[in-house]
Amino acid sequence: QVQLVESGGGLVQTGGSLRLSCVGSGTIFSFAAMGWYRQAPGKQRELVARVISGGRTNYADSVKGRFTISRDNAKNTVYLQMNSLRPEDTAVYYCNAQFTHPPDYWGQGTQVTVSS
Repeated sequence: QVQLVESGGGLVQTGGSLRLSCVGSGTIFSFAAMGWYRQAPGKQRELVARVISGGRTNYADSVKGRFTISRDNAKNTVYLQMNSLRPEDTAVYYCNAQFTHPPDYWGQGTQVTVSS
């Protein structure tokens, strides 16, 4: 059974930092594109950052220069370092694993709240 488990969310003040972690189990994630998505109340889920198996990354414009995605294939783990957090970053953050063929896999989400 493939599972993704996120951790590291919480409440932080504007300008603060958090580091999210996502640990995968049940398959080899080194071949997957791993991503972080977020969904704020009343809004659609959106891509925050993504790292493919070769290490190339891409980011939403709104987080460029503030967030960094990384992966440790030996630990089946992907991280999201979030710096200079803003109230508009408040959302539930989800980890995603995308392989060559469907389905995608999702974690249960972790809440990030940034107070002003």
